[in-house]
Amino acid sequence: MADTGATQDPAAQGIGIDQLRLLCKVARMYHERGIRQPQIAAQLSLSQPRVSRLLRQATELGIVRTVVSLPSGVYADLEDEVQSRYGLRDCMVVDVGGVQDVVPALGAAAADYLDATLTGEHRIGVSSWSETLLYAVDRMPRKNTVAASRIVQMIGGLGDPGVQVQATRLTGRLAHVTGATPVFLAAPGLVGSRAVRDALLGDPSIVDVVRMWDELTVALVGIGSLDPSPLMRRSGNAMTEQDQQELRELGAVGDVCLRYFDMQGRPVRSPLDDRLVGITPEGFTAIPRRIGVAGGQRKVTAVRAALLGGWVNVLITDRTVAEQLIA
Repeated sequence: MADTGATQDPAAQGIGIDQLRLLCKVARMYHERGIRQPQIAAQLSLSQPRVSRLLRQATELGIVRTVVSLPSGVYADLEDEVQSRYGLRDCMVVDVGGVQDVVPALGAAAADYLDATLTGEHRIGVSSWSETLLYAVDRMPRKNTVAASRIVQMIGGLGDPGVQVQATRLTGRLAHVTGATPVFLAAPGLVGSRAVRDALLGDPSIVDVVRMWDELTVALVGIGSLDPSPLMRRSGNAMTEQDQQELRELGAVGDVCLRYFDMQGRPVRSPLDDRLVGITPEGFTAIPRRIGVAGGQRKVTAVRAALLGGWVNVLITDRTVAEQLIA
């Protein structure tokens, strides 16, 4: 609940009792009885501009106060605090109702956010391996107007053939609902060596996609913890135990598009970077709007680090994580 201000002393403002009565009469007619300004003007034999001035003056004096009552399930105060604490462009907090699986609630919230905010000729980059994002785009309604020109994969997606369809579905489905052209990165996310990675990046079809990364205006990503998600494991792109142990020793706590960072959000450089076919940390953080969708207790440390490091500047998360971010 928010109150816009305290009542001022009308006498100190040079307002007499007759003027004060008129202010109160106009304010009550408009705010309590719902009478429109032209009707008030006609009934009281005033001009409509004067009615507008009187209503404005009633607010300035504190005779009329605006109070916002938040309904159950809306956490605007918490969103504002997270946004202010981490310097975000926006924050959306949802209540997952105490369930362990936060994916459905976060996915539905992300779908609503994207449906409301994707307007104009956006060039959107997506990470391929996020079950929450898959859930979100599957629930987005198709927009009546074109909301994006391209949807571009920012990390390779080829792996196990049975799972590859999930990665391409995210890009393709988001392109479908926004009226955009899908741009697929036909390469594995992780390869066996730097030489293989360099050979792939030299392929003309891959070069064209990499160039598009420099033109992205929006990024849509999950925020990963150090242990690969079930979807990543099934993809064939999952890291080995040796990779994970090396990252732990280097202080890694989470990732965005398989670019790992430490507790403060600083990039963690490792041999894994030489095997990754995907956007660089510098290229990613140059994208103006970077939307991160992540929640659940195991993601708290990674989400906080991602915010501290400026990896994302829009966050969609659950209430429990949001409360821990400002604790």
